[in-house]
Amino acid sequence: MATLAESDLKEALASGGARVATDAETLDFFAHDVFSRGADLAAVVSPVDTASLAAAVKAATDRGLMVIPRGGGMSYTGGYSAPSAGAVMFDTASMTRILDINQTDMTVTVEAGCTWAALYDALRPLGLRTAFWGTLSGIQATVGGGMSQNGIFWGTGRYGTAVQSCVALEVVLADGTILKTGSAHARPYGPDLTGLFLADTGALGIKATITLRLVPEAACHGYASFTFTEAAGFLGALGEIERAGISTECFGFDPRLNAIRMQRDSLATDAKQLVGMMKKQGSVFKALKEGVKVVTAGRNFIDEASFSMHVLAEAGIQQAADADIARAREIVARHGGQEVENTIPKIIRANPFGPLNMMVGPQGERWVPIHGLLPHSRAQACFNAIEALFDAHAEQMERMGVHPGTLMAAVGGAGVVIEPCLYWPDERNPLIDRTVEASHLKKLPVHSHDEEIWIFVQELKTRLVDLLFEHGATHFQIGRTYRYRESLDPAADALLVSVKAQLDPKGLMNPGSLGL
Repeated sequence: MATLAESDLKEALASGGARVATDAETLDFFAHDVFSRGADLAAVVSPVDTASLAAAVKAATDRGLMVIPRGGGMSYTGGYSAPSAGAVMFDTASMTRILDINQTDMTVTVEAGCTWAALYDALRPLGLRTAFWGTLSGIQATVGGGMSQNGIFWGTGRYGTAVQSCVALEVVLADGTILKTGSAHARPYGPDLTGLFLADTGALGIKATITLRLVPEAACHGYASFTFTEAAGFLGALGEIERAGISTECFGFDPRLNAIRMQRDSLATDAKQLVGMMKKQGSVFKALKEGVKVVTAGRNFIDEASFSMHVLAEAGIQQAADADIARAREIVARHGGQEVENTIPKIIRANPFGPLNMMVGPQGERWVPIHGLLPHSRAQACFNAIEALFDAHAEQMERMGVHPGTLMAAVGGAGVVIEPCLYWPDERNPLIDRTVEASHLKKLPVHSHDEEIWIFVQELKTRLVDLLFEHGATHFQIGRTYRYRESLDPAADALLVSVKAQLDPKGLMNPGSLGL
């Protein structure tokens, strides 16, 4: 039974029209991110629009309560984990509307809870999309979360990270003020006030609406896959492809992650997805032919001892896309790579926002990625250091059933993301149970919690974070995990602290995020 204080809080938070939950199951679910659990929450607010969001934020902070924004919930860095009990979480995934599609000025404005998948589906019939058009988790991940956390994947090879596609924001500050940044058609206009709130992991304000730049959806595509025996050849080729500007996505996996993916993926699902994509592109015969190729190629065309690279290109005419792929082949050949069947990039592009079953390993293991964005000149040394760290802990990892795999991806104009992932046997949390397909979970073993293994995984994760810091990496999803403030020039850090104090004088807006 709710106390009078709880009833008063719930009524105050809901006074502007937001929905408010205080039941134990909801509070426990929202306290979890992919990796861990934050402190107990006082309430979860689901706003219906900007006004109800602002009213509820003001009601919470007027009572001295911490306010924490959450998007699709795909964070694994503590970005929305409450540092102490009693915070109010704002589930912005409830704000899902596409507010305006301006085909003349080539912008789209959405509420923060619109998912990347929903936005892509709405724009596609118009022959449009955003420049950066989503993360692989885009069926769940929201545009507002992307602006707060930053991220990569679809369009990254050509257009950079998520926040680089943003034109303007509407942000709710800690006192409930609604702040509109910049111009709706051009960024920057004067000092970049929009950029101030981008990639802040919700430390400076809560995104309410976002305006993004539109581009024409590509009419023609090209695909290629390659293998390498050494990391040096892989990273050398990836860097040259990125600098040449010939791919929209260029990514790959180390031998360990290749082995994990080969265990997990289903040939029948692959073929079905690829046939669906080819039919959408207007060729039923080609669709059936490609589906047969997937099954015929099987899972053996990539040697488990190899690094795999997958290149996607797009253009207005097929000859241009083919020319970019031909250029990629030349680059790869110079770096010692060999071409293999290109079914993997085709499959991924066929279903760009698939089910989030990768949140668990092929044997039901827990999963967490740790990443760094590095310039090409430092990528090899960093990768070598990661491998050395795993080698140094190989015996303990083997004993505890902890195994790694590393993804690498080109980021247009910035370098390469190196993302080692850890898999370990452990019980699932409520977020995983609700996000991964139930039919998939039924096929997997169920693990129990082992505190010794959990402590070791946390220590290994921290060592990876420290290693990336030592190599000068930058990060997305800074949250409460990466050493952002330590990387800043002292004068820049002082400016950041003063901005935080101006916008959030009581320190109630997602305290601890960004290290603030």
